[in-house]
Amino acid sequence: MFQLDLFLQAIFSAPLFKGALLTIGLSLCVMTVSLVLGMGLGSMAGSPRRSTRWLATLYVWLFRSAPALLVLLFVWNGLPQISAIFRADWFTPFFAAFLALSLIQIAYLAEILRSAFAAVGHGQREGAAALGMHRWQIFLVITMPQALRIAVPALMNEFISLLKTTSLATVISLKELMTVSQFAIATSFRFLEWYGAALVYYLAIVSLLTLAQNRIEHVLSRGYR
Repeated sequence: MFQLDLFLQAIFSAPLFKGALLTIGLSLCVMTVSLVLGMGLGSMAGSPRRSTRWLATLYVWLFRSAPALLVLLFVWNGLPQISAIFRADWFTPFFAAFLALSLIQIAYLAEILRSAFAAVGHGQREGAAALGMHRWQIFLVITMPQALRIAVPALMNEFISLLKTTSLATVISLKELMTVSQFAIATSFRFLEWYGAALVYYLAIVSLLTLAQNRIEHVLSRGYR
């Protein structure tokens, strides 16, 4: 039978709360780095130089094709075999998950941002250049604000997907939300209560992100409504 008292105890337990904070922290770190690097890769994908476009396309093809679980295991188990640097104490499960998920996320965000950059009218960039603006000024003042407004829904969807993908880090013993739940289940053999509590956390986090997405879209749409 489902035990309501154990379910409530699981929701308010310190280990599950810490696991949720670790999940959010890892997702924020990965998304921040991936957004910055994804902008650069997305710009490379739209470069007039063929070699630059091919490099960007190759990276996107590789990490969009590789399963997230495979990349996680390769980073955690494979890199220490490649170099002794990755056998040091600083190479923790958190850093390994951050590196693996960032490599994947950069590829997805680059493709989203590439299409968003392409959606900005070329005539606007030509007009800004005619006014004497430098290429980077055009990108920061003209292209990027409009592209981000276009890309916000897709970027937020990727962030929500990333938040759930962090559960795969349980295979490298990162003590995120799902790992803590499985540890608790291993000692209590109560599946419904602990999985239900983990689901409540995921629902709460995703609901907050959805509200944040609506707010960001509202702010960015000012002047376009």
